[in-house]
Amino acid sequence: MKQSFILAVSLLFFSTFYVLGQTKQDSLDIRQAALDYIESQYDAKPEQFERAAHPRMVKRTFWTHKKTGKEYLRESFRDYMILLSETYNKDGKRFLKNSKKEVIILDVFDKTASVKLIAEDWIDYMHIVKLNDRWKIVNVLWQFNDSEKH
Repeated sequence: MKQSFILAVSLLFFSTFYVLGQTKQDSLDIRQAALDYIESQYDAKPEQFERAAHPRMVKRTFWTHKKTGKEYLRESFRDYMILLSETYNKDGKRFLKNSKKEVIILDVFDKTASVKLIAEDWIDYMHIVKLNDRWKIVNVLWQFNDSEKH
């Protein structure tokens, strides 16, 4: 009886883990969303950003008001980021061909993921969601490596 109970609980646990766990393809797709995000800025390819970001994506950071010296939360939205990715490195002088882009998947649960992206001059923490079988970035919190730049 005890062995049957342990077997039943084990099967339930592993079936739940399998249903809620990430697949290898999910990991690849999550990583690709983060890469599309950063490569769009490095390579001035707005179509990559559009592919990665959900239409309601918000990107935030802390910023310092130049006149008052007070910090505040600064927000950017998907539309602005698409324009930025088109122009920010258009001349190719802001980033090198091999600029840093390390993607670390911190957690995945069913249809949500948390990712850390280490770029050349900053880090991004991202929340990515799977909607209609596609992983899309919905939240980004970032800061420069040197917080004095804010």
